[in-house]
Amino acid sequence: MSRRVTTGRPLRKDAERNRARILEAARDLFAAKGLEPNLNDVARHAGVGVGTVYRRFSTKDELLEAIFVDALDQLTALAEAALKYDDSWQGFAWFAEQMCELTATDRGLREISFSKAYGGAQVTAAQDRLRPVVARLVERAQADGYLRPEISATDMPFLSLIGGTVSQFAGHVDSGLWRRFAAILLDGMRCAGGQEPLPVDALDNQELDAAMRTWAPAGS
Repeated sequence: MSRRVTTGRPLRKDAERNRARILEAARDLFAAKGLEPNLNDVARHAGVGVGTVYRRFSTKDELLEAIFVDALDQLTALAEAALKYDDSWQGFAWFAEQMCELTATDRGLREISFSKAYGGAQVTAAQDRLRPVVARLVERAQADGYLRPEISATDMPFLSLIGGTVSQFAGHVDSGLWRRFAAILLDGMRCAGGQEPLPVDALDNQELDAAMRTWAPAGS
């Protein structure tokens, strides 16, 4: 997964090494524990002083943006690649599987993708870039008769969150178990004759935004 590299005044070689160590430690912690670790935890994991971390990243949100903006943009790039599939269902299913794989194996990415409790303007902008591309994937598969008409782009975060919950619960037993439930959910999203309507409507965009603003994973 690509990561954003900030530009500006060149760092000394030792400062560059410390920054790289901090970013790697933060990625490890956030992938395993979600966004709960603070800058002190990152410093301990990196084996550097707390002051070293604060000189590079004055707030936790700055660190999150350094790590996750490019990761969110990678999700957008995957959705754009899925739109190039000739078969709209194959493209939709491929993106859903790729999204689930990334977020099921990286708890921090999952939490920052679907919560607005963390990150600054760059994270919000990256989230906003993703949404319309996913909506086009959904609309295209529906127009071709592959995807149930009740499905909304706002359902997609829940697909990823469910896969991630499976990984949190049983990933230490079977790291690929999320694939089983992603397949079950995708099968239920596919249009087929004689289906009963879904019992509850999807969230609209405003409701999804409200959920994202109020869902604060541990550590916010």
